[in-house]
Amino acid sequence: MSFNERITEITKNPTAIFALLGVLVLIFAIFKVKKIKFTTRMITLIGISMAAATVLQFITILKLPQGGSVTAGSMVPILLVALIYGPEVGILTGFLFGIINFIVSPFALHPVQVLFDYPLPFMAVGLVGYFRSLSIKGILTGVILAMFVRFACHFISGVVFFGSYAPEGTSVYLYSLLYNGSYMGVETIITFIVIALLPIKRLSKQALKAS
Repeated sequence: MSFNERITEITKNPTAIFALLGVLVLIFAIFKVKKIKFTTRMITLIGISMAAATVLQFITILKLPQGGSVTAGSMVPILLVALIYGPEVGILTGFLFGIINFIVSPFALHPVQVLFDYPLPFMAVGLVGYFRSLSIKGILTGVILAMFVRFACHFISGVVFFGSYAPEGTSVYLYSLLYNGSYMGVETIITFIVIALLPIKRLSKQALKAS
């Protein structure tokens, strides 16, 4: 089989495309994480944030049958770590939380589905770290963007792997949009409000000073 034929075959298989995309994202994340200079304080805060996020994940306001839930702001601890130490640490914390989340509440149909429903979406939450030097309005914009990227990961998983759950005659894209948007929209609003109420700049200064 020629190179062009292989490429054509891959493009016909969405699972292969997203598997490649997921692997590329993980490779990018590995290079970013390698730049982290760990301190005892940082490692401690990463551990505390993962523990807090896991506890808050169990406090569910709404839980959907094929996975996904509205929680008591479970993304806030990961967002705080990213806002204190930057995106690299936030991405690492999100990745570790995704692994823990899968171990605690596994829902697996395919390895690529696991990738897009667990490590990748929570790694996306760490992207808010790129906005940490901005004003509170900029930070809140970053929160919305990070949560949207998390939603995009779940949306892709829903289209590719959960299309069979869509009611007859319903587009898998619309089904995934409504299913994942229903809980991610509320989760984003809760997260936005909590972050808006917290003294982010002061918390960040205190954490970095203690380090």
